This record gives sequence, C-alpha cells and structure tokens, in this order.
Amino acid sequence: MVTRQETPGVGGTTDNTTAFAVSDLRVTFGRNQEAPVVKGVNFAVAAGSTLAIIGESGSGKSVSLLAATGLLPGRHVSVSGSATLGSTNLLTRSPRELRSIRGKEIGFVFQDPQSNLHPLKTIGVAIGEAITAHGRVPRKQVCARVLELLGEVGIRNPRQRVDDYPVHFSGGMRQRVNIAAALALGPRVLIADEPTTALDVTVQAEILKLLKKLQNEHGTAIVYVSHDLAVVSDIADTVAVMRNGEIVETAPATQIYRDPLHDYTRQLLTATRHQLPSADSPTRQDRSVSLSLTSVSKHYGKHSTKTETSALKDISLNLHRGEILGLVGESGSGKSTIGRIMAGLIRPTSGTASLSDVVFNAPGDGQLRLPSSIRTDIQMVFQDPYASLNPRRTIASTLAEPLRSFTKPTSAELQHQLRALLARVELPEILLSRYPAQLSGGQRQRVAIARAIALSPAVLIADEPVSALDITTARQILTLLRKLRDELDVSILFVSHDLGVVAALCDTVVVLSEGTIVESGPTRAVFERPAQEYTRRLIDSIPGGGLDRTAADSHHV
Repeated sequence: MVTRQETPGVGGTTDNTTAFAVSDLRVTFGRNQEAPVVKGVNFAVAAGSTLAIIGESGSGKSVSLLAATGLLPGRHVSVSGSATLGSTNLLTRSPRELRSIRGKEIGFVFQDPQSNLHPLKTIGVAIGEAITAHGRVPRKQVCARVLELLGEVGIRNPRQRVDDYPVHFSGGMRQRVNIAAALALGPRVLIADEPTTALDVTVQAEILKLLKKLQNEHGTAIVYVSHDLAVVSDIADTVAVMRNGEIVETAPATQIYRDPLHDYTRQLLTATRHQLPSADSPTRQDRSVSLSLTSVSKHYGKHSTKTETSALKDISLNLHRGEILGLVGESGSGKSTIGRIMAGLIRPTSGTASLSDVVFNAPGDGQLRLPSSIRTDIQMVFQDPYASLNPRRTIASTLAEPLRSFTKPTSAELQHQLRALLARVELPEILLSRYPAQLSGGQRQRVAIARAIALSPAVLIADEPVSALDITTARQILTLLRKLRDELDVSILFVSHDLGVVAALCDTVVVLSEGTIVESGPTRAVFERPAQEYTRRLIDSIPGGGLDRTAADSHHV
C-alpha cells in the first residue's frame, strides 16, 4: 500500500471525531478459507466528511462494507479485524444487536433504485417502515416525518406524492426516496454503494448535490463506493483506492487527483478522463449513408382513450458508413426507442427506417419480418453483458449459432472462424469451452460484440454497452469498438447517457430531449460550442468538475 502522511479521521487512523472505522479487515469465503478476498483493509471516515472507496468490479469494495456491517450472506464466510461505529465494534455484536444498529445508526443507499423499493408499497409506507422498524412511533408522527423527509430530498408536492407507488417515479426520484428512507432516523453514517450508476448524467449530478447538501445540514459521515473517480470528485474529502482486496493508496482527494502515487491510481485517472489511445483514423472519403430514419414517430397507448404518449416525434437522422454516431439524452428521451426501430425490433408509428436506401421498417400491425440480408447487416450489442448471453451455452456454442444459421461452414471452417472471432475481440481461445458465469463482465461484453460482428454486419447498434461495466473495463471496450470500426469499416450507433464516453468515442452526436432532436453535429463542435441550453446543461453535468479543477490548480502551482 502506498502511504502518505496521515490526517485525523483519514485512512486507517481514528480520533474522537471518527464516525466509522475499519481496521485490519479480512474476509474469506469457502470451507477451506485459504484465499482471502479482503486482505487487511483499513479506512476511517470522520463526522461530516466523505470517504470514497474506488476500484474496479471485484476489487472488494462492497464486500468490505457488507462484512463490516454484518450483511454478508452465506454460511462459509469468515470475517476478522474490527469495524467500529464510534466506540462499538460491529464485528463482536450479535445479529439482533446489528439489526438495531443498521438503519438507525448506519443508513444504506444501494445501486439500483428500482429493485430496492417494493413495487406494491407506496413510497410513504416504504419510508414509514424505515422509521417504525426501530420502535413504536405514533402514526401521526410517522406521517409528519415522512412528509418532512420527502421535502428534504427534493420530492415536489410531497402531500400529493406520498401515496404514489415506485412505478410512478423516475429512476432519480426513486433514488431520492431511498435516500429519504436511509436518513429517516438520522444515522451517523451513510453508506452509498454505487448510488448513481444506473442514472443518467443530469440525475446523477442532482443526487450528488443532494447528498452533499444533506451532509452539510446533518453532519453525516458518508462512505461512497464507486468505480469512477470523476463521479466522486465533487463530493469526496478522502479517497481510498482498492484493488484485489487491498487498499493500495489513501489520501485527501485533491492529492489523489493531482499527484497519485500508485500506478493503479494513475490508471484509474486515465480511464476516468476517457483518454483513449490515439488512433487517428484516415479521413473518410466515403460519406454514403448506411442507415437512416425519415420522419419517424413512435407513440404508445391508445389515442382514443387519451392515454397515448409520444416516445419519438418526427425524427430524421443518417448514420454514414464507417461513422460512430453518439445518441445522447436523459432517461426517457427516446434513445433506446430509436435503436430498437433501427434494429427492426419495433415498428414506428409513422416514418421509415432504411438500410442503403432500402426501406425495411415502416408502420404496420404484427411483428416485423426482416429479410435475412437485413438481419445479418444490422446487429445489436445490449447493455447488460450478464443478461445477453445464454447461461447454459458455452461461448463456442453462442458464437457458432449465427455462423451455422447463415453461412453453413464445415466443422473445420467453423473452428477457424471461432478462433478468429475471439482474436478479433482480444480474447484467448481457451474461453471457447467456458460458460458465461466463468467470465468477467468485460469478457462477456467482448463475447457479445464477437457474436454481433460474426456475420460482418454493416451496422452495429450499441445500446449503453459500457454502463454496466467498471471504468477501466469500459475504456477497454470503447477502444475495442473504435478498433473494430477502423478495421471493419462498420457503422456504429452508440446509445449512451454518459457524455464523457460519447465525447471520447464518437465522430458525431445527436442530442435528444423528450423524443425530439435538439442539436446535432460533429462531436467536438457540439461539446465545445453547444448551441442549445439543454445541451449545455448535459455537458455541465458530466462528472469530474472537481477533478478538472484540481488538474487546473496543479498547473498554476
């Protein structure tokens, strides 16, 4: 571990201001318990300050906090060391004692705002249960506290919304409700485990601002878990960098951003800034249109019952040969709907989709039947690498299916093609015999990309392909997509809510808001000189403002 001069309440030291501290925490799984997954971790956070624990997926961030608070499931788990809340060592407390502490003294906000709220309970009931779980409270008092909390976390008209269900709320509003429940009893410590990963960039900025505001008002200590240094740059006082179950560097945030000591921290910073390796592509003379939408609208519901909603309104755009076109906007702006219409998965209500001037998608009833040439020329890479591969099929079987269906290779030809596909996406041949569960998230996404390019498509539609991946793995996938574009001259529609990713990868960008195009053009021109206020707001919400300010300050020193 890289060490620096310790400051009170930072790293592994404690003093009378320390709210929560972990010392020499070790966690092992399995009956033999020979290989620890958390190896002597130390950190501390003071009241009113924020400690960010940063690292890739599998580095041990969440496991450390779950172990420290008694939430690790499973019978064959061994936890040693200490985890102190004030003067209380949580690792020596019984499950019953821990239940009285969690929620009351330690609040939790987890990653997915949807799965952490019961779909059949109103938000008022959900927050109320967080209050009554730790003691009998008069109903009138509970109701008053629930309304107060909803107001605190920025839910407008709380009296009108308190009886709504989670389905009536956006992702950002659901996360505000989760934060309200976590803070219901005024805990000393709030553990926020990737609380904004599933949210678009503007909602993410709002949630971070809300957490900082609530911390300033209540003096809560926050432990913020993330894989992205940019996300925590405006909220973290201290950063602990974790890798392979160990803390490799801990320091005040400004020092981490300005002068990282560990090579791994520098690697994370490079990935955070989306600095893709230089790969200047030759100027493209061919500006022919691969895929286009003409006056496309999409409505859901029934117009006769006045329940119709418009997902898209008169959208026209062109994706040129060899171009990477970024499609950006907030959740609900219509990005994925455009991707699904372009892929022929859903029909438009009006307008058409064309591939090389041949219309293949138009309004109509029933499932769209695509010619085999269209089905091979347009391929999709989906968001979740864990859900897009059949868990019961080996990688060889998954990649062989499209080849067998369309090209009918011999056995020898098939084996050669499978090896070539894995080499193309930079995976070892040994993975062919494995199942998806035996692969990491990044490896699975590479397999999904290999499947998508197996038939040499003209167009790839990538719908949030890196949002489920940690920052360094995402950077590798982005580099791979650009390499494939350059080698295969494939056109890519890249759907994302992460403007930082789009700025690094895409040649052109289309900005969507409420189903309409508000701005489009070359990516650099749009990001440097946005013409619309909505675009400027999206760009201003890109995380990393604190990181950029630190870098700028270092140049003046």
